[in-house]
Amino acid sequence: MSDLLSNSSTDIKEIFDSINLGLIVVNRQQTITLWNGWVEKHSGVPSINALGKDISMAFSEPPSSALISAISNAINYGLPVVLSNALHRSPLALYERNFEQRDKRIQQSISLTPINIGGERHCLIQVADSSTSIKREKILRTHSELLKKEATTDGLTGIYNRRFFDEHYKMALAQAVRQSSPLSIFMVDIDFFKQFNDYYGHIAGDKALIAVATALKKQLQRVSDVVARFGGEEFVLMLPNMQQESAAQFAEKLRLAIWDLHILHEESDIDQQVTVSIGYSTFSGTDTCDPHALLDTADNALYNAKRSGRNRSVFLSYQPLEEQKATIP
Repeated sequence: MSDLLSNSSTDIKEIFDSINLGLIVVNRQQTITLWNGWVEKHSGVPSINALGKDISMAFSEPPSSALISAISNAINYGLPVVLSNALHRSPLALYERNFEQRDKRIQQSISLTPINIGGERHCLIQVADSSTSIKREKILRTHSELLKKEATTDGLTGIYNRRFFDEHYKMALAQAVRQSSPLSIFMVDIDFFKQFNDYYGHIAGDKALIAVATALKKQLQRVSDVVARFGGEEFVLMLPNMQQESAAQFAEKLRLAIWDLHILHEESDIDQQVTVSIGYSTFSGTDTCDPHALLDTADNALYNAKRSGRNRSVFLSYQPLEEQKATIP
């Protein structure tokens, strides 16, 4: 059977040709018996030139080997096949409107269905243009990623926000307890930032916050390390698997990184440039740990750094909340 429509009415052919979908039928030898108008339009091959040909010879370029194999499987096993458009985006040489220039292949969704015609098994190949849906999916994915980024990123500094830190801190601490590994927390506060804002203005204050956040972020070396804006001029850093000795060196590294920015601060009571105070604490991983207690210990260390002169880093050993309350003057 060289032409499926040879004995069919003209009306049926017009129906097939009017469908906004590619329709191709091949027999067991993969000879084409149906080639509708949509395929003509996007392949540039009239049906009269395609009917009776092997499908591998009908297009300007051979179909993908995956499609040829799928046709054989559909016919031999009598089971429908759907080609993933993520793996096989353009198996057929089908183009957008300007076929002569062959500017761009259509991204295709292809399904193959075994059908019986005159007692012989054929394969119906349905081809849909998935370009629009793929573009829409990309737009939605990009939009979703932007929303996710906005939900977890501080709008001014570009580092993580408090919400992101809170969620990941609990997970990191639980992992530290589970694996008996250390976790160090650093609270960083810009010294006399209110005076800076009042004297230089909020635009300069925003620039200073961005510069400090960027400098802190540059000190991180591992994917698991986190720096976030904790609120106002305060930042928090979380470094899994960092022992107390390494934390002491890292705290000084943070302080010097901000010092090296040389941001003028004439209203500071301790120097003529922007400085930071740092409080830090380390959970050793050898016991259970209250998430609030570790943060509060680091925060109390920050308070001690400010009380003892600022522009310095102070360590406090992790203390449960009840012990902290007893030691705070």
